[in-house]
Amino acid sequence: MELASAIASDISGICGGVFSIQIVPPGWIHFELTHSTLATWLQSLIVVISGGEGAQGSRKLLAGGAGGDEGTIDAPCPMPNSLFAVQYAHARCYSLVLLAHREGLIKLREPVANSSPAFWSVIAPNPIPWLTSDGALRLNHPDERRLIAELVQMVDNIECPDVSGSVKWEKVALNLSQAFEKFWSNCRIWGEVKITSPELAQARLGLLMATQSVLRYVLEENLGVFAPLEL
Repeated sequence: MELASAIASDISGICGGVFSIQIVPPGWIHFELTHSTLATWLQSLIVVISGGEGAQGSRKLLAGGAGGDEGTIDAPCPMPNSLFAVQYAHARCYSLVLLAHREGLIKLREPVANSSPAFWSVIAPNPIPWLTSDGALRLNHPDERRLIAELVQMVDNIECPDVSGSVKWEKVALNLSQAFEKFWSNCRIWGEVKITSPELAQARLGLLMATQSVLRYVLEENLGVFAPLEL
């Protein structure tokens, strides 16, 4: 416990504000991202790219600033049946965000016709109200947390792919699309939530925007298939 305390103290000095750290017997060190750090990361997935377009700009923002050269998709590819669920999730996220824009729940710069944005340009609210007034993350439902966890895992895979090439992109993309389906089934945005808790509705829309951006990147850059806007 004494050694764990010394290690935790050093880490806190380096990463203060990023992690909350707890030491438990017989000497485990538990790390948890702070809510403010997680909110900043989620916001980074949906902000518009400044001065960079296409896959390289997408990679840099997904990775928090780092990135390398990537290929681009020249033409839509046929939709494999095995990836239909992933493409459906992408199209569904896109349509739901546009619906929220049209209904005034959020305000976006008008997207280019027939073009799916790599990242959304949100005018209001900006930033998305991820946090409550006391600094706690609004997204506390188990299916919200599962979707966030899948996003974290996916971006980790994008930024730090295993050198042996063991990442099964189709599988992890399906995991993300399934997490989206559970979220959408159990975490409402419209109706009573929109009326009584508009900030929660907007935070959930932010999660949809982040999901759509990551799905688009993985479909086009890692799986080499088209990310459709509708099916």
